[in-house]
Amino acid sequence: TLAAQVIRVTGDAYVGRISLLRLYAGTLRPDTKIHLSGPAHTADQNGDDRVTALTSPFGKLQRPVPHAIAGDLVCAAKLTTARAGDTVHEPGHPVDLDGWTLPEPLLPIAVEAHSKADDDKLSQALTRLAAEDPALRVEQNPDTHQLVLWCTGEAHADVVLDRLRTRHGVHVDTVEPKVALRETFGTAAAGHGRLVKQSGGHGQYAICDLEVEPLPAGSGFEFQEHVVGGAVPKHFIPSVEKGVRAQLAKGVATGHPLVDVRVTLTDGKAHSVDSSDASFQNAAALALRDAAEHAVIRLLEPVAAVTVLLPDDYLGAVLGDLSARRGRVLGTETGGPGLTLLRAEVPELELVRYPIDLRSLTHGTAEFTRAHLRHEPMPPALAERYTD
Repeated sequence: TLAAQVIRVTGDAYVGRISLLRLYAGTLRPDTKIHLSGPAHTADQNGDDRVTALTSPFGKLQRPVPHAIAGDLVCAAKLTTARAGDTVHEPGHPVDLDGWTLPEPLLPIAVEAHSKADDDKLSQALTRLAAEDPALRVEQNPDTHQLVLWCTGEAHADVVLDRLRTRHGVHVDTVEPKVALRETFGTAAAGHGRLVKQSGGHGQYAICDLEVEPLPAGSGFEFQEHVVGGAVPKHFIPSVEKGVRAQLAKGVATGHPLVDVRVTLTDGKAHSVDSSDASFQNAAALALRDAAEHAVIRLLEPVAAVTVLLPDDYLGAVLGDLSARRGRVLGTETGGPGLTLLRAEVPELELVRYPIDLRSLTHGTAEFTRAHLRHEPMPPALAERYTD
């Protein structure tokens, strides 16, 4: 039974993608169907592929070989879905090989294409780099709209950026990584939205009165209507909700999404001819912005659950550093002989360079993990920096 593993994936300007395979059992011959399995291949993805030719690497040369047996290192070209660490076996005969334990990439590097020409090539270049480097994670952040390269450290980031430039001819600029902030109402408020544009022909007419109340953290968005006497026709009420949701996504003070509020439509007015779906959407957005002007808007920042495994000798220094980062230490426990496992909650704004600073504090002897926990109100003094 064939059992092999993808050791490395690289690219060649003429051949394309080349996968380096190590065989553990069986025989692999050219023009053979194989199946790839690994973390990158989910149950609904087809990992079937075909080995067209086999070569043996010898320095920069590639020597064709008729077959490969257990213990051999061979190269196979154009395995389009192969990733480093994948298991290679015959279709229908799965093989269980131990996966690789890789360091979690925890250092975010936000990049932008240097020019329009670089932008056109950036996506394809990053796809190839991610296939070659299993420790690199590429993320297009949906909240900040930044392209973020998650690396294991500064040296790794330098290597990735150098490969982008020298191998793929793509120049990028590094920028400060942004954090996905949120807004919410700190107090209840009422808002009035009036859209009246009637200057001959088909105009626009919609009036909305909204009440906005803050909800507990994590509640999301609720919409209610308490309109009496049909002031707003029933078929326009969904338009009001749609307009409110659109404004929530844009935010009302700093441009960050608005969350954890209950919006109630209490009154309004419509015109038999000039009222429309778009008119009530716009009026609802105006009413929500008007309510925000009469309320306290609070900025919410994401908080991460952080665990640090470190030698006992550095515990004091790390605790002091976390305190300076506005972190809340939840507790410590023994992590092994001479080791301490520290658990804390830290704002993500303070974690952008934490992998570098932790390595410096502990001389590279500590490791940490992070996971998004929730959003919490930002201190007013800090929030002022993000308020227009």
